[in-house]
Amino acid sequence: MADNRAVVYQGPGKVSVETIDYPELVLRPGPGVPPGNENRKCPHGMILKVVSSNICGSDQHMVRGRTTAPVGLILGHEITREVIEKGPDVENLTIGDIVSVPFNVSCGRCRTCHDGDTGICLNVNPDRPGGAYGYVDTGGWPGGQAEYVMVPYADWTALRFPDRDRALAKIRDLTMLTDIFPTGFHGCVTAGVGTGSTVYIAGAGPVGLAAATSAFLLGAAVVIVGDLNAERLAHARTFGCATLDPSAGPMPDQIAEILGVPEVDATVDCVGFEAKGHTKDGREAPATVLNTAMAITRAGGRIGIPGLYVTDDPGAADEDSRVGALSMRFGLGWAKSHSFATGQCPVLRYNRGLMMAILNDRVQIARNVNATVISLDDAPDGYAQFDAGVPRKFILDPHGMIPAS
Repeated sequence: MADNRAVVYQGPGKVSVETIDYPELVLRPGPGVPPGNENRKCPHGMILKVVSSNICGSDQHMVRGRTTAPVGLILGHEITREVIEKGPDVENLTIGDIVSVPFNVSCGRCRTCHDGDTGICLNVNPDRPGGAYGYVDTGGWPGGQAEYVMVPYADWTALRFPDRDRALAKIRDLTMLTDIFPTGFHGCVTAGVGTGSTVYIAGAGPVGLAAATSAFLLGAAVVIVGDLNAERLAHARTFGCATLDPSAGPMPDQIAEILGVPEVDATVDCVGFEAKGHTKDGREAPATVLNTAMAITRAGGRIGIPGLYVTDDPGAADEDSRVGALSMRFGLGWAKSHSFATGQCPVLRYNRGLMMAILNDRVQIARNVNATVISLDDAPDGYAQFDAGVPRKFILDPHGMIPAS
């Protein structure tokens, strides 16, 4: 049995790389595992050698202490892997396959999975709909910022890459299929982005840059990215985005300078509940992106919200925000007949098509999010740099399998 090491949450502001148990085809008791999932057998699962695992902005919410994540939680939900062991119920995968596994843990057997809503599977988390790897309140499934990890429901959930060598050559792009690329794409699809659309993307972090990439892939005419971080905005401009700083003046006026009109067809919120107000004082204003979206989206337009909003925020500035009750100007959205789309991205709905776009050179998602490969041991530094706002998407390479660029 091999050793196993992983990135572990140690409390607000701290992660470390620790030796952990080698995975089994059983979900053992541990931090974050609800009683109803303890010792859950997974003959439909597989054990994987992690090829790459990415640091995500959602991980940062936990590491900042902005959720109820328990100390000892193994982090990481963006994982690409090599199959090294499979359960007796796995029929369609072979040892040695390189696979992308969605961050959603889903069974493929319940009503919501049959409807394609794999982000709210009814069977993998006894506490609420929806499961995920390495995340708070999502069933306790250990994360994949590790050397080895177990994945349940393998035949249903794993996307096998058709050629191992071709996959490894494009692994910096393909690793984005587990979450960030489909999530950005989902935000654009639910916002109604299509040929000729004008789009505002709130946030120039990795998900925002993935959404901007997706908007171009879907045929948008103009993609405007807004952020308070000048370095991130500069990177967005390198692949054709127009940019603005929300603190630089009224948003409708800034949009009018770009488009000639003060509104867009579609808005995608890639910021979420830790949003800052549109001033230089850095104070949080959790509803500011949503309120801005209603102000700048045309009547009858749509607003996609892949940015994370939580039901329990220990670090919130006020009691309402602590439980996810935000001060939204919802009457404006109602008056303008806006449509809103929320919730986890159902990755299986999109990942195969996006894989084909990557393999056939129709998109360069790794370049657009500034993918940067680091070792597992460097994960704490990667978290610190990401938290400081560097315009990079950090990819962990636990086994040195990612070819040099």
